Amino acid sequence: MPLCISPNEACVQRLHLLESKLRRKEERIAELETENALMHLKLSECYGKLERGNEEKSRLCQLYEEQKTCKRILMQAVSRLLEEIQILKQHVKDLYHTYVTFYEELQKNSQNFLTEVTAASESLKVHCFGQNGFYTRVPMLERALQEMKTQYENERQKRKILHNTLVELRGNIRVHCRVRPVLPNDHEDTEAPFRCGSISEKVIHAVNDDTIFVSSSRPGYPTVNKRIEFERVYSSEDSQEVVFADVRPLITSLLDGYNVCIMAYGQTGSGKTYTMMGPLGEDNLNSEDPTEEGIIPKSAKELFKFISERETGHYSVEVSIVEIYNNEVFDLLAKDSDGTVRSIKREVITMVNGRSSVPSLTYERVENVTEIMYFLNLGMQRRVKHPTLVHTDSSRSHLIVTLTVTMHGTTPRGMENEQESSYHNCSSIKNTEEYVQLSPPKPNILLVPEHSKRMKMKLELVDLAGSECVAMSGVTGAALLETSFINRSLSALADVLGALAEQRPHIPYRNSKLTYLLQDSIGGDAKFLVLLCVSPSQKYIAESLQSLYFGCRARQVQKGQPKKKNANGSLKFR
Repeated sequence: MPLCISPNEACVQRLHLLESKLRRKEERIAELETENALMHLKLSECYGKLERGNEEKSRLCQLYEEQKTCKRILMQAVSRLLEEIQILKQHVKDLYHTYVTFYEELQKNSQNFLTEVTAASESLKVHCFGQNGFYTRVPMLERALQEMKTQYENERQKRKILHNTLVELRGNIRVHCRVRPVLPNDHEDTEAPFRCGSISEKVIHAVNDDTIFVSSSRPGYPTVNKRIEFERVYSSEDSQEVVFADVRPLITSLLDGYNVCIMAYGQTGSGKTYTMMGPLGEDNLNSEDPTEEGIIPKSAKELFKFISERETGHYSVEVSIVEIYNNEVFDLLAKDSDGTVRSIKREVITMVNGRSSVPSLTYERVENVTEIMYFLNLGMQRRVKHPTLVHTDSSRSHLIVTLTVTMHGTTPRGMENEQESSYHNCSSIKNTEEYVQLSPPKPNILLVPEHSKRMKMKLELVDLAGSECVAMSGVTGAALLETSFINRSLSALADVLGALAEQRPHIPYRNSKLTYLLQDSIGGDAKFLVLLCVSPSQKYIAESLQSLYFGCRARQVQKGQPKKKNANGSLKFR
């Protein structure tokens, strides 16, 4: 009996069959859509290739046209070249014709010259006999020339001694000048926003030991050709030892009873701190190489050396260090309530005797050079510095190191007569040679009670802040204010020297704390040495000329004869 299927089951089976077919159709549709997408991608690629092919075809067509143009230009160039070759061939023919003509003339002239040379040779033989006589005179003339050179050098040294003596008698300020070597920064030619110039040509030269030559020629500026004389000039090759050799006599004068002031003046980066301290300032103050030490360390050593060699009297030495920053005086060795050394502001006042003084200024007693260098290091660490485009370690203040020497006890009386006779009696000297060789009489030594013997002398060593061109140094903000105070104080110093040179009734010492503090040295009774430091480069010619003119003005100052202190502390004219 056949299996009977109900209508509902048949419908369900039919439905499952249709759903299966529907799924297969949907899967087929999905496959066809995927294939359609792939075909679209291939079609896009074909379109891209077709477009690139068209572009390549266009580029090839353009390249073909360019080749045709280049070929045409090349043919034209070849045609012109052929024309020039034809012209050159014609020139060669003309040159060859000229050469042949010249050769024929040369042959003719050579024959003539040969004839003249033969005649001259005959004439020369005649003159040789007379020439032999001149040859015998040459050694004699050379010896005479050498003697004249030696005599000239001797006379020049005598003139220098006489000139220095005249300067000391007239009381003029001594001015020395030192030309520093050319430094790498002088050769920098990079245009900076604050640069005044970038020329590194050497325009300042030390001609000899007392003459500077300035030769400068710049577009848009007047030409400068000047020879300037100073008491002493140092070239860039002169060492620290050579510079100090001319300072050493002043240390002797200090113990002989004279106040002494040595000042370094010049623009930023001209070598002032190197000259006064040594290489890199305080970083090398304790250097083991004594030849590189500056004037301050060498002066301290020389001072204690002279003291140790003195057979009479007892000496005590004190050191004080101040800086003048923004026209204010700061004590660099002052101590606060905790005993810590720090910079403290001080004031300058005028004493009853008319001399300037700094109340409460710190004076440290020192027994040797090591202690001086210790305090000098402390002071240099507190000195205000700021980098500029001209100098990476530019000092922003004036530094004044003072060594006060007090002589106590038994000392030779009559010392004030030492080295005086050669100056007071110069009118009775008959000739220059006798004056130069004259030696001072020995002092008449008389001992007096110790309580009446007390003499105090000062050695002031000044490292001025450098004058600056603001546009070249590139300073702004607080550094610009510092530059303003520096330049104003240096200008005040120049005004004081100008007033002294012109012997005006009023000298503007109080226009600046610098001149106020150094009043006794600049216009007083101290032996005063200004050491100008200048750069040799064209780049800094304006500042260097300003420094040289400052030195010329200082040389014109007549202070009167230096005064020497008696054993009781009073002053006496030399």
